Amino acid sequence: MSDYILTASVRNDLGKGASRRLRRANEQVPAIIYGGEQAPQAIAVDKTRFYKSIEDEAFFSSVITIEVEGKAQQVVVRDLQRHPYKPLVTHADFMRIDATHEITMRVPLHVVNEESCKAIKDEDGELHVLSNEVEVSCLPKDLPDYLEIDIAEVTLGTTLHLSDLSVPAGVTLVALSHGEDHDNAVLSITQAKTRGSDDSEAEEEGGNTAEGEEGEGSNE
Repeated sequence: MSDYILTASVRNDLGKGASRRLRRANEQVPAIIYGGEQAPQAIAVDKTRFYKSIEDEAFFSSVITIEVEGKAQQVVVRDLQRHPYKPLVTHADFMRIDATHEITMRVPLHVVNEESCKAIKDEDGELHVLSNEVEVSCLPKDLPDYLEIDIAEVTLGTTLHLSDLSVPAGVTLVALSHGEDHDNAVLSITQAKTRGSDDSEAEEEGGNTAEGEEGEGSNE
């Protein structure tokens, strides 16, 4: 679990106009913390550290500490609202977590050992990643930054499903809890498509036809 710490202040001046003024100042990002037994709290997150954190993929699948005027709260990211065409975050939603209660989060899937996979390296296999993330349920302390899919020994023609993934102790895949019908495919390695001789012959015939047409045109 990654260690991210953000600093923030309580936001008392609310509304769209207040948020616009905050963004124009270019020092903080409007946000809200909700969940748990406490009431939702409007905050303003210090922009520099926040923008640096969101560059890291693991930030979105990690427990984050937000220090609001010196008081620390444990949260996870629930939503980021972005400007339609500028590289700006206009608002952030954080949800409080309880160390004793499981949380449900989406974590990325990372394919490893592609360069040593014989099906790809020696058998002209083609990798198809069918899912880039997966939903997990676990206690906050067990939340992984990502799950790995090791394809070093995966053979040509193989399709891997959720049930084939290796997950850490204490972590469950949400989809599988709904039954075997939800054991979705996440990755496959198939034979790379090659151009057959028929295609080559068709191209050659097409080329000959074109040459013949050019010749007829030159005689006129």
